[in-house]
Amino acid sequence: MMVEKNISQAVIRRLPRYYRYLGQLLEEDVEVERISSHELSQMMKVTASQIRQDLNNFGGFGQQGYGYNVKFLYTEIGKILGLEQNHNVIIIGSGHLGQALANYKSFGKRGFTFTAMFDKDPKVVGTKVGDITIKAMDDLGAFLKENQVDIATLAIPKDAAEEVADLLVENGVKAIWNFAHLDLEVPRDVIVENVHLSESLMRLSYDLNQNKGEYKKDAYKSR
Repeated sequence: MMVEKNISQAVIRRLPRYYRYLGQLLEEDVEVERISSHELSQMMKVTASQIRQDLNNFGGFGQQGYGYNVKFLYTEIGKILGLEQNHNVIIIGSGHLGQALANYKSFGKRGFTFTAMFDKDPKVVGTKVGDITIKAMDDLGAFLKENQVDIATLAIPKDAAEEVADLLVENGVKAIWNFAHLDLEVPRDVIVENVHLSESLMRLSYDLNQNKGEYKKDAYKSR
């Protein structure tokens, strides 16, 4: 049973990794029954102590001397992440990024169903990306009023993102997956997950430079 407490964002952001690794384990070995925190730590490169601490935030799911039941833990983490229910998702922007997201099949397996895509370019309106017919941006407001939308994806330039986000909020959308390079200002009851691809690359660049620096230090010491 999940414990009512404030969970740190660092813990929450590790949960999808646990879910992914456990899912892979079940796919590779359908007969697998249990796993220890030590075995899971070797797979994920996270300490066993960290794993136990993370899972204890939600009441803990293991037994001393037994470890974790893989299928049960996978199912329970899925429930914590809200994956036992389907989420209707729309995409604003049918460029390369929007199309790539719409065509990524694993989202559907996790309960995220892309129901519509919108674009302002009249040349693409009416065409299809997979099974989704691209609609005009002028139709977005009416669509939101007539359909349940759980998550809206912004795959558009930042100069249009704020206006579109306001329209989404006005029509009751409570979760925005934001790929626009802009930090949106929304009411407190609206959740925004910002995905800044350039920031991810810059973090990778930082780590690369750090590794190069460590290599140079070691090379100097060995002389």
